[in-house]
Amino acid sequence: MFLRILDRLEEIIIACLIGAATLLIFVAVVQRYLIGVPFLYPYFYNFNITWAQELCIYMFVWMAKFGAAYGVRTGIHVGVDVIVNMLQPKYRTKVIMFGLLAGAFFTFVVGTMGAKFIIELYPTDQVSPDLELPRWIVFLCVPLGSYLMCFRFLQVAWAFWHTGELPHHDPGHVEGVVESTAAAKDLAAEELANKSGTR
Repeated sequence: MFLRILDRLEEIIIACLIGAATLLIFVAVVQRYLIGVPFLYPYFYNFNITWAQELCIYMFVWMAKFGAAYGVRTGIHVGVDVIVNMLQPKYRTKVIMFGLLAGAFFTFVVGTMGAKFIIELYPTDQVSPDLELPRWIVFLCVPLGSYLMCFRFLQVAWAFWHTGELPHHDPGHVEGVVESTAAAKDLAAEELANKSGTR
């Protein structure tokens, strides 16, 4: 239950961040264009969104940190496993487990260093240039995303140890398309049978 909620929350955060950042950049570009139109200048000049670029950068950084954890969970990270797959099963298992645990260790270290940085930054009055957000909030994505990625490495390692399976992403699979195609084929076959039966 907890894992399902975490998985869904992770996906919602990533989708909302990328969607909001894309919309914000679109609005900023349209506003910049409309300022250049002479008769619209007085209306859009006071519509100040100079902070949009900074916010979008922060949103994409947060999205990337959570997206990296999502990539570990779903197996979409690029990996060169030609040599690993050529190994005998007992050595292959050890090499894969070493890689997963090394990834967990590395992301744990990065998360811990990020948390230490946040703890030291929190009491200061440092703010971001345009939005004037406290800088510790901006950098909070480092420990949160890194610890989540560490958890995902451990989750994948646990599943691999018990099942021998790694998460695999099929780039050709689009959710909903396979089911729709199968349903369309069944419907076409049924229609063909009905037509041949009426003749």
